[in-house]
Amino acid sequence: MEILFSIILFLTAFIPGFIILRLKKPLNLDLKYLLVFAGAFIFSITIVHLLPELFTASSNPQLIGLFVLVGFFMQIFLDFITTGVEHGHLHKHDHQSNFSPIMLMAGLCIHALMDGSILVHSGEEGTNEHGTGLLIGILLHKIPAAIALMSVLSAQYKNKNILIGFLLIFSLASPAGLMFSELISQNNFLSKEGFIVLFAIVSGNFLHISTTIYFESSPDHTFHKKKIFISLLGAMAAIFVEILNH
Repeated sequence: MEILFSIILFLTAFIPGFIILRLKKPLNLDLKYLLVFAGAFIFSITIVHLLPELFTASSNPQLIGLFVLVGFFMQIFLDFITTGVEHGHLHKHDHQSNFSPIMLMAGLCIHALMDGSILVHSGEEGTNEHGTGLLIGILLHKIPAAIALMSVLSAQYKNKNILIGFLLIFSLASPAGLMFSELISQNNFLSKEGFIVLFAIVSGNFLHISTTIYFESSPDHTFHKKKIFISLLGAMAAIFVEILNH
């Protein structure tokens, strides 16, 4: 299952990014509603699946809450490095040419590694029966992230080989996180409580990403019927996936 998940993670990041690189001129995509759906889905999966499972499995729920906060504020720091590219945001780079592509890639790859690492966790019984909802949530925000990353880097580099290299590194980060986490799990390099702490940090990341995606989709803070409808659709889809997995 880990190999299948790794292939899916790789292709979901690589294919959209490669399409952007093959285009003759920049593609003006409005990803707002895809991001709203993804944000609602990730938020709902975190609330109805990840957090209840973590608090139930841990012998120290207060400590888990602390590490969820650590993950939340860690993502704020990563956002400072990437300026929101992992959310599919392009606007912060529209008039900015002095950002560091290396720092951008570092921030995105750290986040992608953590995304992949949580997929090895699938319940106390050691089966992958609860991994589908998490995988879908990660894929939903990986597609716009790959599109945004290649759009931003294409404005800085004209050499296609360099751009494909960056895309390969980003696409391989989540599969690497999954495989590394699986290796640690199989060889008992980390205790059960250690994994719970790791997943609590990633859950905090998810909470920050999902709420940021949602609120930044309406910077004017006005009521949008379509946004509310898509948000509810995303939440219901997450709940439906969870019901199917039980």
